[in-house]
Amino acid sequence: MKIAVVGATGLVGREMLRVLDERGFGTEEVIAAASAKSVGSTLDFAGRQLTVVSVDAAIAARPDYALFSAGAEVSRQYAPLFAAVGTTVVDNSSAWRKDPEVPLVVPEVNIGAVRPEDRIIANPNCSTIQMVLALSALEREYGLRRLVIATYQSITGTGIRAVRQLESEERGETPSEPAYPNPIHRNLFPHGGDFQPDGYTTEEQKLIDETRKIYADPEIAITATVVRVPVVGGHSEAVNVELRRDYDLEEVRRLIGSTPGVILYDEPMQNRYPMPILSHHRDEVWVGRVRRDPSQPRSLNLWIVADNIRKGAATNAVQIMEHLCGRTK
Repeated sequence: MKIAVVGATGLVGREMLRVLDERGFGTEEVIAAASAKSVGSTLDFAGRQLTVVSVDAAIAARPDYALFSAGAEVSRQYAPLFAAVGTTVVDNSSAWRKDPEVPLVVPEVNIGAVRPEDRIIANPNCSTIQMVLALSALEREYGLRRLVIATYQSITGTGIRAVRQLESEERGETPSEPAYPNPIHRNLFPHGGDFQPDGYTTEEQKLIDETRKIYADPEIAITATVVRVPVVGGHSEAVNVELRRDYDLEEVRRLIGSTPGVILYDEPMQNRYPMPILSHHRDEVWVGRVRRDPSQPRSLNLWIVADNIRKGAATNAVQIMEHLCGRTK
């Protein structure tokens, strides 16, 4: 099998290579592709060196699968060209997520949305992935009426420039190429992505649109606030859930804890609850602080944490490919 990783030199691209090796694809032919400035450089993969090639060269190699993490503009330009030569593309950007003809997939939740003829499959936003997986059993058992979401998102979701900005600020230096217009060290700010005319941001809109698409339920009422925090290693979310039917709290806990890919870690009196430091470099979604909302019928609160570079991006993309090629774990 031949696999291309487009955007291989970026944070997520490098993690895709790592996940491919970890999940048994180390002996496959892997093509590392990136922009012109990276062509000719090398990357470590499965005990060998990969020489980075251009995206055009990767298309000419006609890989079976192409995992994209190079931004929406690159995906819009090149994903159809890969598809035209028979490659199945799993795209981590926002380019195809709203397209009604392109499935938006979290494998544990809706792998059935992929049709045999699909050649482009969209990876959801990292915050969406962890939330829809954590709530998937509740959605099936009770139905979701309304979600009120506040995210506390790692700077790694913005990319390597954000990591360098935080590191510079921690040293007391002025970043040369800051990713954010405001300091992030010992600070946070209540937005992610670009502001829309309605006052919400593009990151907040993704949570709304993508959740409805993945669950195939346009009637779920959703509102969200995205907060960027000086954390490296994972996104956190406080989610208030209103279900369509009343629930038993212990049954809710059982359903969450038995969801594949989810860890119920909820012993707050013993200081055991999800934190980004626990999720870092791991693929599981962690859920805790599960409690009934006394102010609203059929409602509860949860705290959800996952590594946004792993399950929120690279691992989810590789898992999609695993299902498509019949090598699920």
